Parts: sequence; C-alpha cells; structure tokens
Amino acid sequence: MTRGVRRVGTLLAALTLSLPLALPLAQADDRALREALEAARNQQWDRVDPAAISGHPLAGYVEYHRLRGRLPQAEPGQVLDFIERHADSPLAGWMRGQAIAQYGYARRYGSLLAVADGVPEGIARQCYYYAALLGQDPRAAAEGGRELWHVGRSQPDACNPLFDTLRERGEITAVDVWERKMLAWQAGENGLASYLGRLLDARWDEARAAAERLQKDYAAVTRVPTCLGPECRGSGALFAAAMHGFTRADTEAALEAWRKIAPHLPIEANHRDAIERDLAFYSLVRDIRQNRGWTDEVLPRLADAQLLELRVRAALAERDWRGVVQWIERMDGETRDDSRWHYWYARAQEQLGRDDVARDAYARAAEGRSFFGFIAADRLGQPYALNLERNGFDDSFREEVARWPAVQRTEALLRIDEKGLAASEWYDAVARATPREARALADYAQRRGWHAKLVQTTITGRMWDALDWRFPEAYREHFLHWGRQTSVDPYLLMGIARRESAYNPEALSPAGARGLMQVMPGTATQLARQLGIRDPGAYGVLDPELNIRLGSTYIRDMLDRYSGNRLAAAAAYNAGPGRVDRWLADAPEEFDLFVESIPFRETRNYVQAVLSYRAIFESLANGGDSRGVSMLTPTEKTMRYDRSLLARN
Repeated sequence: MTRGVRRVGTLLAALTLSLPLALPLAQADDRALREALEAARNQQWDRVDPAAISGHPLAGYVEYHRLRGRLPQAEPGQVLDFIERHADSPLAGWMRGQAIAQYGYARRYGSLLAVADGVPEGIARQCYYYAALLGQDPRAAAEGGRELWHVGRSQPDACNPLFDTLRERGEITAVDVWERKMLAWQAGENGLASYLGRLLDARWDEARAAAERLQKDYAAVTRVPTCLGPECRGSGALFAAAMHGFTRADTEAALEAWRKIAPHLPIEANHRDAIERDLAFYSLVRDIRQNRGWTDEVLPRLADAQLLELRVRAALAERDWRGVVQWIERMDGETRDDSRWHYWYARAQEQLGRDDVARDAYARAAEGRSFFGFIAADRLGQPYALNLERNGFDDSFREEVARWPAVQRTEALLRIDEKGLAASEWYDAVARATPREARALADYAQRRGWHAKLVQTTITGRMWDALDWRFPEAYREHFLHWGRQTSVDPYLLMGIARRESAYNPEALSPAGARGLMQVMPGTATQLARQLGIRDPGAYGVLDPELNIRLGSTYIRDMLDRYSGNRLAAAAAYNAGPGRVDRWLADAPEEFDLFVESIPFRETRNYVQAVLSYRAIFESLANGGDSRGVSMLTPTEKTMRYDRSLLARN
C-alpha cells in the first residue's frame, strides 16, 4: 500500500467504529457531496458548491468528473498531477484510462504517451497507445498492433488508424489479412471474413475458392490443393480453420481425413499442433474409441495439461489403472503436484498392489486442503490438513486502520449508497497493500460485518490460509434455524452458500440465479407454493433469510431424491436433478469415481468445493480442530453410485 493509504488524514470521515459523535456532521457533509457528485456526473457545475465539499474524503470524485469533462483539451500536466494526488485510489487509474482514450481519439499522441504508464487495459486504449507509439518506437508498435490484428472478431473503430498505418508500412501483410480471414471464418464472423477477403489481390483467388468450397463441405479437405497462396503461405491458416470446423462436426471422419493429408501439407508447426489438439480433445470428450490409438500417439508430443487430464479421466472410467499411472506420470511437475492427481496415482498404485507407493502418494495428497486431500486423509486415518492461519491486531493499530484514507473513502461511499465505487476503493486498497496491511483490512471487514467483502478481500490479498476470514460465520443463525427446520446439515448449507455467492446477498448470476444460495426466480415460485407462502418475486428472493429458507428446502428435496446422498444432491443443486439421474445411470459404483466422472467441469468442481467447505465450516466451529470431522459419511463412501440411489422415489 502506498504512503498515501497509510497517511492519517487531517479531516476524518465519520466511522461507526471510531467516531460515533461526529455522525450528524458527516451526514450533512455527505448530503452535500452526494448532490455535488450527481451534478458533476452531469457536468452541471453551477450546482456544485466547492466550499460545501472541501475536505470531504470523496472530494476527489467530484474533481475527477471536472477534469474528465475537460479532456482532451486538458494538458497532460493536469492529468499527471491528479494521478499523483490520488495515487492511493482507483481514481488515478480511471483518470489515466480516460485521458488515454480521449487523447487517442483526438490523436494527441504526444499527450497520450505523456500520461501512459505502459500498455493500458482495454482493446481501444491499446490501439490508441500503439498508434501513438508508431513515431517513437515503431517496432514495439508493430508487434503490439499485429497481436491486436490477429483475432477472429471485429475490433473497435479506435484500431482503424493503427491497422491502416501498419498495412501501409507493410507490417500487416497479405498473409496477415488471410490469416485473420481464416480466424473470422472459424469464429463464424462472416461479415468480417468477407471484408478481409476484399483486401486480397488476385494471387489469393485459388485460396479463396478453396475456402468457399470447404465452407460448404468440410470433407473436401482431402481434395483441395495443399499449396495455397503465394509460396503456400495461406495453407496453414486455411487447413487449421477447416479442420477445426470438421472436427467439431464429425470427429471420426475428420481424423480419417487428417491422417490422409497430414504428411503432405506444407504448414507451420503451430497450425499442425492446433489441428491435432482439436482432434485429440474432441476424441476424448466424445469418447471415440476408434480414435484412441492415434490420440495416445500424439498426446506425449503435444504435452497439453488439459488433454492429459482428459486421458486420465478416460482411463479411470475404464478402470485402466496402469493407464492412470502412465498418463499421470506424463504430466508436468506443476500439474501433477496437486492433491487430485496424487490421490488418483495412489488409488491406481493401490489397485496394482503397490501399497508402499500408494501410501506415500496418499500422504502427499493429504497435505492439500481440498476434496481429494480430505479423502486421502480419510484413507490414512488422519485429521485434515487445514493449515489454519490466525491473525490478530491490537486496538491501537485497529484505530489507525480506521483512519486510513482508503477506509474512510470506502465508508463514505457506502454512506451515500455508492456500493460499486466503495467496492472498487476497497479492493484497490487491498491490491496495493503489503501482506500485513491486507490482513488489517480483512480484520476491519470482519469487524464491520462485511461478509462478502471479507471473502473477496482474502482472494484479492491471496490469504489462502486465513480460514476464519475465508469462511466467516455469516448468517449463522439463519443457517442453523433452517437447517433444523428442514433436517439438513447446516454446515452443508453454509458450504453451498459459500460456493454459490461467497456470501453476497445481492449476487445475480448470468443465468438469473439470485441471492446467497443462488435461487432461480422460477424455482423460488415453486418452493413458495410448496411451503404455502407468498411468491417472493425476483427481488424478494434476495432477502437473506428467505433465500436461505428456499435454498434449504430445495437441497432437502434433492437429498430426499437421492437417498440422503450429499454428493448427488449437491450435483443436482448445481446442474439439475435430470442430469444427475442420467449420470447415475452410467456412473461407476464408487464415490470417488462418480465425482470424477461428472462430465461438467463446473459441477465436478462444485461438488468437491461444497463438501470440502462443509468440512472446513465444521472444523472452524470446533475451534479449528478437524479431529472427529468427516467430510463424507461411511455410507456415502461405500454405497453404490448408480440407479439404486433413486430406489426410494
């Protein structure tokens, strides 16, 4: 954290923790600031009284809008002065971004470079930046511009000056145009592909004709010329695009065609690898046994972590324990050094009768705080490795933290109901902080009852072992109450809520799920009818207690559906019971194989997280002691995972 964040301000915002007597004055100041900020956003400066907001912790937000409104006429010195004075706030970064965008649009490239601090974020700003760099460092500008060019989608209009200049200078060649046209075809961007085709001269006619033919019939890949474009430089991109579509449409036929043409194609290694990676990926995902021999031949050369994971999972599904060992051993050290793969390596070695090797691998797996780490510990009969970190601060330091400018601004933004800006201030402060300062901010969030902010603070600050903060006692009484009412383990409910929303009661998913336990409005309506209560509607479902009640009822119904099995019920909570019913129809019988066989990565990870979180919550309730805590019941570890789970319905 910068010195500005640590510096004690001369005028302190009223904080609930430290200065309750100043609250009436703060409220008056806040009203003036709120009105000034609204006027500033609309550039209505006649409504802003500078004297009324002078010294307020958020005065910089009003100044931000004033300076932003003067761009691009404002001089770089004014922008840099603002950035320096607000270096401990996200305002600095926002102002830099605004200046780059405005200077770039006005082609004030010297001013842009004066305020830039390296390559900016955002495609449009990057295009402006590289356009500005053309005169100062043309090589770097060309490299950056070419990278922005090589995508299969349309880029912002801000990129046009950069691209036009690079094409005029020959830095973006006809080959680059062709390669982007192929990327656009592959991405289904037909308008962009047509536009790019018009930029090519007659030397590309044969390549264009081949592409048009393949768009109508992927199987023609074995009949089009292998040398396309000047010096065959169009072949790689065309065959990569065509084979991508062919592989997705008919993986078995695509591999047969590839084996015919591969030896004769004059294409670069990157295109060849992309084609073969696609073929291997879809062959494994679709479980095309006819392709297995070829897939096993190319996997060692591709050395792709995702493909090796898929191959291990295929071996597990087939109970090919030697294959499990073989493919895990081919993983790179970083990938393999994960509790999941130590566990499965141990399981395979155990099945092969190599008990000493298995015991050592289980011990390595049990070092992890995860689903597979916990079940490895169960196999060894030892407590879970929580690696719990405790943190504490004395009252005097806590009072100092309450006076940090970033904390004051966060509190002030919350008081004027600017939750989004408050979150930006807070996480910006955490990201800038030293480890001790970040922990002090987490401690502050915990004492303020900011549960969702606390969890995100531990993520931003990478406080992986601060379990009391990562898994706070949020809404505990509601979980305990509705756990009793529905006869559902309250720690399971906590695990679901922690995974679903990280304790954000206002969380909204892209699919429409809402609240702590991410209940869909339609599901809420059905559950309300089932419970004999009024339909809460899309916003009523955000009420924390009601959301927990509805989520508890739904997971209870899933537990009833699957004979009390929490693995299957958790999977159904995430993916829906219809899918879980189908998975059980083809599932392996053992619990660990069932979890690993879940075809959706999201659901597979979800089930593991919910059950491991549940064990962590119970351990924390025991004072951080995992002895006597079991993530799974003996029945869940020994029962058959197949249609028999549905036998009671």
